[in-house]
Amino acid sequence: MFKVRDNEPDYALLADKNSQTLNRYGLSIDKAHQGDALYGKSLNINGDGEIGSNPNRYKQHGFYFNADNCIACHACEAACSEKNDNPAHIAFRSVGFVEGGTYPNYQRLNISMACNHCDDPVCLKGCPTRAYTKFAEYGAVLQDPDICFGCGYCTWVCPYNAPQLDPVKGQVSKCNMCVDRLEVGLKPACVSACLGKALDFGVIENIPEGRAQAKTEIPGFPSPEITHPNIRFQQTRTTQRDMVRVDSTALKYHRDDTSGAFRPTLDPKHGYQRHWNLKKLLGSHENAHIAFTLSVQTVMGAFLLLILGGWLGNAQLSAFSGSVAYLPSLGLMLVLMSFGLFKLNMHLGKPLRFYRGFNNLRHSPVSREIAGVSLFFAGLAGYGFFTFFGGMTGSLIGAALTGSLRNLAATAGILGACLGGYYMIKLYLIPARPFWNHWHTGAAFVATALGLGALLLALTAWLTGALTNELGVVLTSVAATGFALEGIGLIAHARDLKSHGDEGAASFYEQTTTYGYPYWVRNGLLATSLLLAMGMGFTEQASGLAFGLLALTALASGILGRALFYVLVIPTTMPGAFFWRNKGFVEHAKEVGLANMPQVGVVPDAH
Repeated sequence: MFKVRDNEPDYALLADKNSQTLNRYGLSIDKAHQGDALYGKSLNINGDGEIGSNPNRYKQHGFYFNADNCIACHACEAACSEKNDNPAHIAFRSVGFVEGGTYPNYQRLNISMACNHCDDPVCLKGCPTRAYTKFAEYGAVLQDPDICFGCGYCTWVCPYNAPQLDPVKGQVSKCNMCVDRLEVGLKPACVSACLGKALDFGVIENIPEGRAQAKTEIPGFPSPEITHPNIRFQQTRTTQRDMVRVDSTALKYHRDDTSGAFRPTLDPKHGYQRHWNLKKLLGSHENAHIAFTLSVQTVMGAFLLLILGGWLGNAQLSAFSGSVAYLPSLGLMLVLMSFGLFKLNMHLGKPLRFYRGFNNLRHSPVSREIAGVSLFFAGLAGYGFFTFFGGMTGSLIGAALTGSLRNLAATAGILGACLGGYYMIKLYLIPARPFWNHWHTGAAFVATALGLGALLLALTAWLTGALTNELGVVLTSVAATGFALEGIGLIAHARDLKSHGDEGAASFYEQTTTYGYPYWVRNGLLATSLLLAMGMGFTEQASGLAFGLLALTALASGILGRALFYVLVIPTTMPGAFFWRNKGFVEHAKEVGLANMPQVGVVPDAH
């Protein structure tokens, strides 16, 4: 058990004598009762099987933050990092701030934030490896870094930037509520270190002595409706109507005069000048996801066209199955799928632990995507095997059985494409990332399958001399449908983001300024692809040169669009400061070499 000092000060001791029955979300504060299966178990902290004597051990605990008292001394950060032996680039607790007004009416509001051990932890549901557990003890959401394989999905879905992905170790870790201290009646290290008594801790809904409020929101804090976080606030000082982030994020928080609540809104602090920034755009940390999604969606689209087209009686696609282009197209699909899966797997912090991605099929869309894509790949590989080696297997097990197995593999591939494609879309519909949380995401992914999938078949047919005008018309019609779908989605996406005015609007602002020229180049390439495909379909003239040009414009549009998709997303996270949690400072530090100094705290470019 954690060793308690003889001279431990009173402010470091838990002092809850009574508690309420329900929290403000209507959930029970008691997480287990005597006789329950979860009652009386050891947390086995560092191999110690002893059970703590805290009388409130099975009640939901949470943090209390008094914004009136915080002076941004960062003592809580230091105590947390020392307690958990974190490197400089990892911080389970961080302090940021927003500011408003001008001298002499300048105001600053500091915010200290760590994991809020939510009632509805999206990190737990999203994690494919089941590295997260919501414990009955203190209601703590704990994460096991040894189980984690470093995909980082929990860092996407958490609205509070609590999980920290360490690219050096290839795993995520986060605040553990200092449960070892709670077991012996001590408050977490960050609370005990707070100089201004801004941080407190105890059974949730208990207002600390001398405090008047227990609000669920303050300026800069994301909507509590996403996860029902176990943190309460006091902020009695009147703030300006607009409180601005000091980091590089183009956001401010505007007070609604009716409700009094602060909501994020666009702050065009960088002006409206367009830039290229191709190096940042195409050198993104998420390039593996670009390669994976584009290649897998392309192959899924091509395979579904090839199989379903033949099964549904389309004469041109049925003829394709009997042409010289058939085997090369299947081979190209297998190569692209292997490439995409390899890129994604090597993007993991622990690539050799990829099999853990199947651990959370019950809840995680990532696990379900992995299962669906794996089923599709198995079906594609099986179909390819019985196609390439049909003669050999026919002589061994009979032509009828070979055909049945081939059709079974095709059916598995179709089912896998549908499941994998659906959950590939689903996993990006994240409330904490408004730029992604829009139907345009699904439209873009389906458009890639239709557009690039059809072009994969067309180019294979052209290169093998099997391309006919009739086949070209069918494939260009499918491709044009995909390009039109993406164009409609982009228009709706831009309209909705600008009207909502939250982090999504800030993402769209970055898209049209920081990456303004690539954005318009992508739009131009998409429009060109649509016009080319429609022209080829209407004229019924499908030359190889035209298909080659169409493929180049469509692929360039797809790569730029997907790069923008990943680099632009601004999550509903906490405000940063001038140096800490500031994307602008991180970029500057990398440019001038400060990032090479570990004490600066810039996350290394590694994975």
